Amino acid sequence: MMSVFLYVILMTPLCMTSSMLVMQLSYLLILLMMIYMINCLEFFGFISYNLGLDIYSYYLICLSFMIGSLMFISMIGCYSIKVFSFLNFLLTISLLINFSCMNFLYMYISFEFVLVPLMVLVLGWGYQPERLMSGMYLFFYTAFASLPLLMLILFMNSMFSSLFFDYLILDSKLFLIHLILVLVFMVKFPMYLVHYWLPKAHVQAPVSGSMILAGVMLKIGGYGLIRVMTIYEYLFIEYSYMWFTFSIVGSFLVGLICLVQGDMKCLIAYSSVSHMGMVIMGLVTMSFWGLAGSYLLMLGHGFCSSGLFYMANMLYSRTLSRSFYLNKGLMTYIPSGSLVWFLLCAFNMSCPPSLNFISEFMILISIMSFWSYSLYLFGLISFLCACFSYYLYSYSFHGVYHSMYSFSSITVMEYLCVAIHLMPLIFIPVFMMNLL
Repeated sequence: MMSVFLYVILMTPLCMTSSMLVMQLSYLLILLMMIYMINCLEFFGFISYNLGLDIYSYYLICLSFMIGSLMFISMIGCYSIKVFSFLNFLLTISLLINFSCMNFLYMYISFEFVLVPLMVLVLGWGYQPERLMSGMYLFFYTAFASLPLLMLILFMNSMFSSLFFDYLILDSKLFLIHLILVLVFMVKFPMYLVHYWLPKAHVQAPVSGSMILAGVMLKIGGYGLIRVMTIYEYLFIEYSYMWFTFSIVGSFLVGLICLVQGDMKCLIAYSSVSHMGMVIMGLVTMSFWGLAGSYLLMLGHGFCSSGLFYMANMLYSRTLSRSFYLNKGLMTYIPSGSLVWFLLCAFNMSCPPSLNFISEFMILISIMSFWSYSLYLFGLISFLCACFSYYLYSYSFHGVYHSMYSFSSITVMEYLCVAIHLMPLIFIPVFMMNLL
């Protein structure tokens, strides 16, 4: 495991070389992901000091490698590409460290350090003047939720004299401790009621920032929640109904909000809130089906949402607008791109045979065992998800086109990037069926 990190860190000087070498970083990261997948198959193997692997972190690190490599492909034509690529590389490294830490304090430090390069990306390469306000939302939401957790970590260190996850077992029955441990990860998901920073950050961030934010950073919340569940199960069993209620009602309300959006990136960002609500519902049931379904949905959403943001940026770079009222009839200009956009929207609404369909089916089994009447609300949430995904596709590619813009066809590199997003969503379910 340490050899993989040394390989990643020694690739950093390439960011300060010529622009052509910067673009080679994407291929090097894909090569590194293949080396990692072959050499680190033994879980808990290759453990160095405070770093290790298990089944929860293994596939999330693969997702980080994949989305990180696609970020460098998306940087074509960006100004100040050397600094921009360095920040993206810093984001990738901090995410890899976060998913590999076996120590709670080191995980917290890497968890919070991700905020720094992301804020610089939003403030430096954002599209609108409102990026200053979105940066403030991102900073204060994260800071106010995470500072109490730092005090709790120091308290746990004084109690146990160790912060390794294997040694931390709490028997406290205080709801305040449960709230401090859980709230920081619910903000990072984000859960409904603490979600307002996400649409702000997504809309103002550049395309690579949106890709890493939707693809990997939202999964930090799920990964952290899985880790703290092992610290004490009793309070999760005691108070899981509260987070379940916020999530299932919030996913329904956010689905209604998606139907009144006029901005492509805003709709995709709110759809991420709805899907992450399903992940929370599956996790708090604390069953095998819920945990497995939530984990698979995090992986599926990582590829699908990142692909949607990349495709939305492709349209924005040509039409100079993300509004549904101006982006109409795009099938006339890019008929081949309409198929890719349709597949992404179909997978976003969890159509078979995508990974999202299998994961939502597993989550449905778990939440019905938790509360049988949740079937009806889950059906409404899935229906609204299908509605706003259809809305996203039909309003942009169908209708009467405007003569306000004209643009060239999509390049081979852009098709390659979208195809890499789509392949895991199709082939992972096929691989799972072969295993069964």
